[in-house]
Amino acid sequence: MSFTIWVDADACPTVIKEILYRAAERKKLPLVLIANQPLRTPPSPYISSLVVSKGFDEADNEIVRRTAPGDLVITADIPLAAEVLEKGGLALNPRGELYSTDTIKQKLTMRDFMETLRASGIQSGGPATLNQGDRQAFANQLDKILQQH
Repeated sequence: MSFTIWVDADACPTVIKEILYRAAERKKLPLVLIANQPLRTPPSPYISSLVVSKGFDEADNEIVRRTAPGDLVITADIPLAAEVLEKGGLALNPRGELYSTDTIKQKLTMRDFMETLRASGIQSGGPATLNQGDRQAFANQLDKILQQH
């Protein structure tokens, strides 16, 4: 059974894209990076990119529109991950966390809470810089998913 890997590419770290490029080549799987700007990708029959217009959530909307059940979406965007799960897809963040229907509601609630704090002027800081452990966790989780397919 073949599936497609979709990447929310505007915010995806380069090191994660490189892991994905190698995996797509190794497994001969379609990998599509969706972004608001042109991306350079390695020449490959399996790797492509799609540029969408520069509106709010345009890339997210395109990913949701194209995702089929069983597809894998790489994103740190929690609302996008929730929509992918609703369509029967898998969602993996660049730190190696596989989103699930059991945890997505809690993550959405926390995200909304943090947004409310920021809107009221409380500085919460952004996510920590992606480190070697995160890269390894992502690669391990990706391998696990690819082996299951």
